[in-house]
Amino acid sequence: MRKLLLVGLLFAGACKSRTVEIPAPAPTPAPVAGLGLAGAASPRLALDAFLGAVRAQDLQAMSGVWGDKNGPVRDAKVMTREDMEQRELYLIRCLKHDSFRVLGDSPAVDGERLMRVELVRGTVVRSTDFSMARSGDRWFVRNAALDPLKDLCTAK
Repeated sequence: MRKLLLVGLLFAGACKSRTVEIPAPAPTPAPVAGLGLAGAASPRLALDAFLGAVRAQDLQAMSGVWGDKNGPVRDAKVMTREDMEQRELYLIRCLKHDSFRVLGDSPAVDGERLMRVELVRGTVVRSTDFSMARSGDRWFVRNAALDPLKDLCTAK
């Protein structure tokens, strides 16, 4: 009888239920329109995003708005990631600015836009052209004319 009572107490102790509180997962934020999309909805927004990325020295953001009619450069596989990042670092060196101002926006060949932009770095002011390309409903900075910025590209 003692054995039966002892075995019963062992089983009773083993069958004890416990409540464990598991914290609920953090709510997932609702997707924001345009977040994560390459390019921008307009040529001006693409330029703003590109020059903002230049100013922040954000290579990933730059690669999202640098492209052509085929989309962003980062997805085109026309150059290695290392080459793309080296070119972006050079662009940052040339296009580094304290402020910028769009002086003009005009149509260009193949449905592109040509934007004349004034870059201000300290007391130095230079103007150059940016070619903006469309891929579907998104716009990208295809090219920046660096010749007018040669002195800025070599400045430390």
